[in-house]
Amino acid sequence: MKIIDKVAWLHLHEGKLLSTRSRGKDRYYIPGGKREPGETDAQTLIREIREELTVELDPASLTYIDTFEAQAHGHATGILVRMICYAARHTGTVQPAAEIEEVAWLTYRDRPRVSPVDQLIFDQLHAAGQLAE
Repeated sequence: MKIIDKVAWLHLHEGKLLSTRSRGKDRYYIPGGKREPGETDAQTLIREIREELTVELDPASLTYIDTFEAQAHGHATGILVRMICYAARHTGTVQPAAEIEEVAWLTYRDRPRVSPVDQLIFDQLHAAGQLAE
């Protein structure tokens, strides 16, 4: 079994979750990305969010939320993605950069438009009353 190791930023505002869509993709993904060799969760997340969304995360505010695993969208059966999720404050204005074509604020109604691992996250946030219907 292969596991894709990712770190993600859960950024909620008024019951909506920040999500991104990369060029050529049909699904939305919670922002973040894959770890470079030797990087910590914090280093990975800060680098990826800076590259994708042009904002700086405050390292002192990083708060672990949970870890989720599911079938990796667009990969062969049995390839899983493990998403380690954090919340954090940021400075700057969120805007798409690098491979990101679109930034969107999604609610639970948008669940069918996100990847399988993101659907698990949507379920948990909705059940906790953090993600609006």
